[in-house]
Order: sequence, then structure tokens, then C-alpha cells
Amino acid sequence: MAKSCPKHAHALKQKKNEALAVVVHSIPYLHFMGISFDRRGDDLTAIIRYHDSLIGNPSLPALHGGAIAAFLESSALIELSWRALLKKIEASPLVPHDIKPGTQVEMPKTIDFTVDYLRTGLPRDAYARASVRRSGRRYASVFVEAWQDKRSRIFAQATGHFLVPSTELDEET
Repeated sequence: MAKSCPKHAHALKQKKNEALAVVVHSIPYLHFMGISFDRRGDDLTAIIRYHDSLIGNPSLPALHGGAIAAFLESSALIELSWRALLKKIEASPLVPHDIKPGTQVEMPKTIDFTVDYLRTGLPRDAYARASVRRSGRRYASVFVEAWQDKRSRIFAQATGHFLVPSTELDEET
């Protein structure tokens, strides 16, 4: 059983971090909304930091439905783009990729996006995790769940369908 080289593992981790940064910086709206991403292994968790401008109903107070929907859709878009770059990196980890800060990534296009508001979004940080349910050459289906205090207490969920950018493989066939 061969041991993995720590230097190689560190380089691969660095490539993954750079790829995530490139994808996140491809959508300036994420910074405006206060959305960031935490990577643990190959799992991404989206985080939206609470600020007063996210409140839609000050009498409750409750997070604005549009802010919640934008958070969920952004989570889905980043998950799809991240997965595509991850496949490239893992397919040839020793090959240098052109994934550097400042690189523009072609993002998936939303076909439709349905949000289910299950309970009030409270005035605090929220978290979301997206999972790709089906993915083909040009189309992907993504499911997203959002929670605040307890992962088991979902306050919103969404399903989206996306047109994914063509890959180099698609262009060859």
C-alpha cells in the first residue's frame, strides 16, 4: 500500500482552495450579500452573515425572502461550478491548471429555481449546503437546504435546474 506524498497532498489542497476562490470571485454579488463558503474536504457549506439589510419584515424581524432565495441559488451555482473544477483537478492533479485568482469562470445558467420557505428566517447567520442530484453534459439538477442554529431544523429549501457550460470534452465530440 503506497503512502500519499505530503507535498503532493498539500499541492492538491492548494489547487482546490484556489479553484474555490476563483469560483466565488466570479460572482461579485456574493460579496455584496455577505455570502462566503467553508470547505471541509470536498464538502462546501455556504454562510450568509447576518446584517440588518437582510431583514424584510422588521416587525417580526425576519430575513427577506429574496435574500434567502439569492442565498440558496448562489449556493447551488457555486456547488455546480466547484464540482466541475474539482473534476478537472482530480482528473490530472499533477498538471498545472489555469485556475488562478482573477480567472473568469463560465457559470451555469439558471433554468428554474423553486424555493420552499418552511419557517421564518431569524435575524442571525444562516448556512446552506447544496447537492447535485442529477448532472448531464448540459443540464444539472441541484437541491439546497438552509438552516440557522440546528442543521436538522431547515428553514428553507430549494430545487434548481441549470444549463451547465459546455466542457472541453463536449467541444471535441
